[in-house]
Amino acid sequence: MKIHRLSLAACVIAGTLLAVAGCAAVPAPVSTPDAGVFFDDFSQPSVAALAAGGWTVRDRRGHPGIDGAGWGAGALSLVDDPAQRGNRLLRLTARTDGTPGGTTQAQLCHARKYLEGTYAARVRFSDTPVQGPDGDVLVQTFYTVSPLRFAYDPQYSEIDWEYLPNGGWGDARTRLYGVTWQTVRLDPWDAYNQPLQHVAALGPAGGGWHVLVMQVAQGKSRFFLDGRQLDEHGGRNHPVVPMAIAFSQWFVPAGQLAGVSVPRAYEEDVDWVYHARNRVMTPAEVEQAVQALRRSGQTAIDSVPAAEPPLASTCDF
Repeated sequence: MKIHRLSLAACVIAGTLLAVAGCAAVPAPVSTPDAGVFFDDFSQPSVAALAAGGWTVRDRRGHPGIDGAGWGAGALSLVDDPAQRGNRLLRLTARTDGTPGGTTQAQLCHARKYLEGTYAARVRFSDTPVQGPDGDVLVQTFYTVSPLRFAYDPQYSEIDWEYLPNGGWGDARTRLYGVTWQTVRLDPWDAYNQPLQHVAALGPAGGGWHVLVMQVAQGKSRFFLDGRQLDEHGGRNHPVVPMAIAFSQWFVPAGQLAGVSVPRAYEEDVDWVYHARNRVMTPAEVEQAVQALRRSGQTAIDSVPAAEPPLASTCDF
């Protein structure tokens, strides 16, 4: 873990973000059952219908991934679950032929209003492409993020789950990353974060479907995979500003198959996403809550209040 040279410039005091250099850590708000819940099981009839639920499809070019690659609604779809009648899935599809013009990446973001509480999603990772040869280095994600306004932005906040089916970042092993960020400079790259690494194949050979949970409260971020805690982060890497919930799948520029022009496509599926504002819930409690919502016929609910003042979810990072 690296510690950034700059001091943090933000605290959350009585629910209000104040730009005050050298703020001390402030405990998370008191956990209350009615602090707000966000849930979506992606039962919408089309990608266009996602907008009514507060989702934004990325269409802006830029970081991360292949410089010049496209983003857009064509990389997302809502499909029937082959394993469960009546269930629907969000599918993110990343495609490439090894050229920027022949590459599309996928990203979907919700409103920027999430900070303390519990985050969870049921995600299916893929170890191999559904089309073409295997070997591209790609990143399949579930994360929360705020905009990076400038290099070493002290208010930048991000918490990631990143699955690397073909390795990456100088390590060829298949593994799952959990990362909390303090800040970063993109070019030249200089990151201040705390990672965990879980070395395992989590695609079909590892079961495919997994429940990812993050507890974010009282200066700590805890990561759970399928009910088991993998790590706990804290200190300067704790988020300080409201973030957007997001999913993405993108290619690592230095990791594309050299000289291969055969088109290939990789898929990441999402069954549901859940957030309980200002509440610390165990993975078992999250799954009970999701099943209760589904039994009651709820396919989407959002009682999490907007940030004050409202913050734009640009869905470009």
